[in-house]
Amino acid sequence: MKNILQVSDPNVYGRYVNAPVLHPLVSIVHYDEVSPIHSSLNRYGVYGLFIQRSFPKNLTYGMKMFDAADGSIIAVEPGQIGGREDNGEELYLSGWALLFSPQLIHGTDLEPRMKDYRFFSYFATETLVMETSEWGRITQLLTQLRHELQENPDSLALRTVILGYIRLILEYCNRIYLRQLSREDKSSSDLLKRFNSLLRDYYFQQRQLDLGVPSVQYCADQLAYSARYLGDVVHKATGGTAIGYIHSFVIEQGKNLLMNGHNINETAHLLGFDYPQHFTRLFRKITGLTPREFLGKPRFTLS
Repeated sequence: MKNILQVSDPNVYGRYVNAPVLHPLVSIVHYDEVSPIHSSLNRYGVYGLFIQRSFPKNLTYGMKMFDAADGSIIAVEPGQIGGREDNGEELYLSGWALLFSPQLIHGTDLEPRMKDYRFFSYFATETLVMETSEWGRITQLLTQLRHELQENPDSLALRTVILGYIRLILEYCNRIYLRQLSREDKSSSDLLKRFNSLLRDYYFQQRQLDLGVPSVQYCADQLAYSARYLGDVVHKATGGTAIGYIHSFVIEQGKNLLMNGHNINETAHLLGFDYPQHFTRLFRKITGLTPREFLGKPRFTLS
């Protein structure tokens, strides 16, 4: 069994790295002051932003392993597992960690806004890479927030101040995310080519016979993106969804099979559907026709 630190509240991680406890619902770690530390593999029950000049190698998120870019931010949310098990190595880190409890934002206008911060699932190779000015501003905000926590007892007024700082830091993170997503637009044509090639290879190698119709998660894993990020890029490039792109590709393959003499049951099986009716339902959704109607429709017309 892996040795996992259960970060049920923000100060569990803070105490692990010997950072002072400043508030029951918020923890701020300044790695420059607490280093050396030991790494930990964490199961999060809180939101967290890890803002560092350089991260340890071979970090994990879920079942994946990745190396984070220098001068970047890793965002985590409740229910996620990430980090690296302690191997006895002492780590000297430079930067910050901000962790806050869902309880802090419960009932506030920030709570429904959290679903719009897509970077909390922004993992694998897509850490938030800061510009120099952003590093300085976020560091300044964390320094000021820490002073507020050090100098004032917990109160509703203090929590309002805390939320103000967290909102601003999250908006900086969102700006970085959107900037990187915009840059991806410039190479979206290449991404779609690789996406299409992946789907072609999937069927050429007959993986659907064992794995079924390809999923967004499978494609994202193969392309080294998070599923959410891949969906964002595909949406910006095509106006549609990643699953819609997959389904359209699958139905085009289905048309070819039907026109080459395969019946509906055979076609559904060859495409990876568990049941023919699932294929028929998707075919009609995409084309407006049932497979039987498609086969009965004239292929060519003369004007």
